[in-house]
Amino acid sequence: MIKRVTIAWAAALLAATSACAGAQETAPGAPVSPEIRALHERLLVLDSHLDSPMHFGRVGWDITQRHSEAGDGTQLDLPRMVEGGLDGGFFVIYMPQGELTPQGYANSFADALRRAAAIHQTVARHDDAMMIATTSADARAAQAAGKRAVFISMENGYPLGQDLSRLALFHGLGVRMAGPVHSRTNQLADSATGEATWGGFSPLGRQWLAEMNRLGMIVDGSHSSDATFDQMIAWSKAPIVLSHSGSKTIFDHKRNIDDARMKTLAEHGGVILVNSVFLGPVNFGGEFGDVLDAMDHVEDLAPADQAALIARRTALMEAKPPITDSFDDFMRALLHCIDVAGVDHVGIGADWDGGGGVAGMKDVSQLPRITAALKAAGYGDDDIAKIWGGNLMRVLDAVEQTAESSK
Repeated sequence: MIKRVTIAWAAALLAATSACAGAQETAPGAPVSPEIRALHERLLVLDSHLDSPMHFGRVGWDITQRHSEAGDGTQLDLPRMVEGGLDGGFFVIYMPQGELTPQGYANSFADALRRAAAIHQTVARHDDAMMIATTSADARAAQAAGKRAVFISMENGYPLGQDLSRLALFHGLGVRMAGPVHSRTNQLADSATGEATWGGFSPLGRQWLAEMNRLGMIVDGSHSSDATFDQMIAWSKAPIVLSHSGSKTIFDHKRNIDDARMKTLAEHGGVILVNSVFLGPVNFGGEFGDVLDAMDHVEDLAPADQAALIARRTALMEAKPPITDSFDDFMRALLHCIDVAGVDHVGIGADWDGGGGVAGMKDVSQLPRITAALKAAGYGDDDIAKIWGGNLMRVLDAVEQTAESSK
């Protein structure tokens, strides 16, 4: 059944669809054909890593209005989700890494709770268009009702501190996916871009993994070191995912995974959700790195300070783009991962509002281009359905079943 949308978004969808009439997939950013658009609308389209909640608490920012990356630094809102046929995904509680101290943990825990509250408040204010989802059945119910499915994930276990009972608290708040680390090694595990302190998981981190399995939460290996990933595979009772990662064969970066490990992930039932970052050299350091750090706290800024930060970000991106990859580069990475892991073990996690986006696919409104490219590459409708949401939901179901069977 073609996705239904609420009246509030029908006009936006109609405009997007009309613009596609008679068009073919040619130049970057070109509209897709009506046939591809119709296919895309039938699919359950999910992205596994949406950093957009950092904007939910911004003064003056409204998810029901169409925004732009140049205008306010965002890549997702409800109108653009409708235009791009994005049914939902995992909206991230991301917390920057701080000092491994009781006060650092306490501050981050409070901030994580505030971010979780912002997600729930946003959904509650717009419950005609969005709904919290914790199961695959919820995602399909949301799609049938013309709503966007809001799963919640947690990027970085730093806010848990030394108290793993907080994991159950976040589970109660709807979190169904979590990763132990971000860019720096913490109390739970070694990061891919941090020091090799623990040789993988710390003793507390191994307990974290067991608790994730017990609660029925998807273990996310993105940002984890190779050693941490290897231990996830060896010790997890349920399949794991890489929510926004890529292949080292495409670009040799610590955040990417080698093909041997990708095959192992698939052999254990997992899924790699392909990122649109680290497809080639990136420049996230220097002044632009300072801007990225400031964007992590954009919701705390007054409107005038937000505008100044966005203007600075836009100027830096125009002067020296931190990412120069194209849509073709993204598709090359996606197709490589499908070739290595198999079509049952690949999905999409482009890192929207977290650094993602490439020339020809700058925000979620352009997601039908992926469907068009997969179709052009020879993939059938059923396989494309797996890539867009089916594989991720299969893992969620398996994780839930593992938790149930262990009770």
